[in-house]
Amino acid sequence: MQEVVKSRREMYSDATRAALLDEATRLFATRGYAGTSLEDVASASQVTRGAVYHHFAGKQALFEAVIDLQETRALTEVTAAAVAADPWEAALQALDAFLDQCCDPVYGRLVWLEGPAALGWHRWRECEEKYAYGLVERFITTLVAEGYLADQAVASLIRFSFWMLGGAGLALAEAPATDRDRLREEWRYLIRRTFAAMRIR
Repeated sequence: MQEVVKSRREMYSDATRAALLDEATRLFATRGYAGTSLEDVASASQVTRGAVYHHFAGKQALFEAVIDLQETRALTEVTAAAVAADPWEAALQALDAFLDQCCDPVYGRLVWLEGPAALGWHRWRECEEKYAYGLVERFITTLVAEGYLADQAVASLIRFSFWMLGGAGLALAEAPATDRDRLREEWRYLIRRTFAAMRIR
């Protein structure tokens, strides 16, 4: 198959978009969505405001692209952590990796604190379901299929698990840095106990 070679203009465009996303991530994570303007992002990226609009329709579209990157990275990390052959152990490994992601101050603030305000509740939920929900669904359906969890109210169990993990994410994002490790262990304990109580084998 012939390799596609990008033109210099395309490479410059890609580099500009990447720089905008890097600076937007930094600014949104430190100043918040409301405290960051497109002019701030353009200035930090050393491009014009027009260059920002060339890549993104507006501030919300830029923020959504930042969220997409954060969620894609987190999803990759969580999936890669679930290496155990036993589905139950793999799910617990994924849980630990998810909690680690939620302790990251950039991910935590952008996804759990700024996301609902910036995108609106319904759009934010759509973004979360695009990433996290599918992963939760995969783990739960596997545990049901392998006989670890009862084949009962599975759709509700998936949603219950999704929102329980979301509660942990929000709690960790809101917590002061000094309390985060303690809260991570508390949520880890509670979530593991919840699933252990539902385990049938």
